Amino acid sequence: MTCFIQPATSEILRKAENFEEFSPEEIVYLLRLELDSPDVYALMHAASRMSRRTFGLKGERHMHIGLNVEPCRYDCLFCSLTRKAGVFTEAVEFSTDQVLEWARMGQAQGADALNLMTTGFYPFEKLLELGRLLKSEGVNVPLVANTRDISHQEGEALLEAGFEGCYHAIRLGEGRDTPFSPDRRRQTIQVIKDVGLRWMNCIEPVGPEHSPREMADLILLARRKGATYSGVMRRINFPGSPMQKHGMINERELARMVAATRLAMGDVPRAHCTHEPHTASLMAGANLFFPEVGSSPRDLEDDSGKGRGRSLNDCALIHQEMGLDPWLESNCFQPGALPLSERAHVCGSLTGITVHN
Repeated sequence: MTCFIQPATSEILRKAENFEEFSPEEIVYLLRLELDSPDVYALMHAASRMSRRTFGLKGERHMHIGLNVEPCRYDCLFCSLTRKAGVFTEAVEFSTDQVLEWARMGQAQGADALNLMTTGFYPFEKLLELGRLLKSEGVNVPLVANTRDISHQEGEALLEAGFEGCYHAIRLGEGRDTPFSPDRRRQTIQVIKDVGLRWMNCIEPVGPEHSPREMADLILLARRKGATYSGVMRRINFPGSPMQKHGMINERELARMVAATRLAMGDVPRAHCTHEPHTASLMAGANLFFPEVGSSPRDLEDDSGKGRGRSLNDCALIHQEMGLDPWLESNCFQPGALPLSERAHVCGSLTGITVHN
């Protein structure tokens, strides 16, 4: 059977073969492709092949550990950990023993990183203390901080405390659905790069109301600033969320976004993420999942490991079902450039696909 793709799609895939940077308009075009079109399946095929050639068969599992629950006064509209959400009315801070137990579990089950997440008012010094403690207790899994905006001095303190990376994103709707300035978030990204931390990123939290152009601008930021990984996370509407009126995107829509983002990132990233874990995006270039314990902005449970969160073993099984190997060494923390082979023509031959003129 012969399938037809549009000439514009074919031209963008040609650029992807050489890791060329896309224009914002080209990314918008990909994000607007009809879900049932041959073009989307060609896009997913190309993105998957690019990831297999650049990341190998590695399936990454970066374990999210939420350190505290509180009715946060920043009141980001998509988050369940806020006053306005009304889900959590009392502050809960997980004990040092509990965090250490989770970290040791992560190490024992092959986590590729431990992402320590805080709410906006969590004391920064406590985050540093936990980093030092985990390292002193023999936890050798790379640590990634996910916290508020930071200064250069605070970024250097994270490095000294044993952190290797910092997750930070300009969220979709930043300054509209959050009280934070996109410029201030961008400054923190530069701080992360300046001090030598690895910058981890994701296009998030995507909902039907977000425009392809807004997404395209953030995708290009991730490429140009050299994100260690990027990808796409959809917004999860908890019961009573102010964002429920917008609905949610489905996993097929998410996979299309993951594929477009993967091709747009080219040979810059060392992994490509999607959240929450599912199979469709692994066919569209994703290879990184986030197992979850502790607090989560998408959950109604204070410990997401007992709620929406998927376990390390769950994620490993999904990877293996899709032909990825979660037990290989992580690509994200290797020094120097990844040993990429056959850099040209990474998208391969799109067998059976014909350009429609």
